[in-house]
Amino acid sequence: MTTPETEGALSNKAIITVLGGDRPGIVAAVAGALSEREANILDISQTILQGIFTMTMLVDLAKADFSELKSHLDELAQSLGVQILMQREEVFRYMYRL
Repeated sequence: MTTPETEGALSNKAIITVLGGDRPGIVAAVAGALSEREANILDISQTILQGIFTMTMLVDLAKADFSELKSHLDELAQSLGVQILMQREEVFRYMYRL
C-alpha cells in the first residue's frame, strides 16, 4: 500500500523474468550474475512447460546498481539464448494491477 511518505519513492526491489528453451545452467547463470552484483533473491518460481523454461524472481537491489545489473542481464540473455526482463517492482505492479 502506498503512503504519502512512500509515494514517488523507488523501491529497492525488482522483478526478473526469464523465458526460453530449457537447458542446463540457466538458473545457475542468472543466480550467479545476481550474487556477483550483490542482488539478493527474495522469492523465485520456475517451471518447464513442454521444453520452455520460465522463471520469475523477486530480488532486492539495496546493494546493487539497477542499470548495471540490467545491462549485464541483457548480455547474459544473449549468451544463454533466453529472454531476460528486469523491471522495478513498482513498475511491474502498476502495469499488472487489477
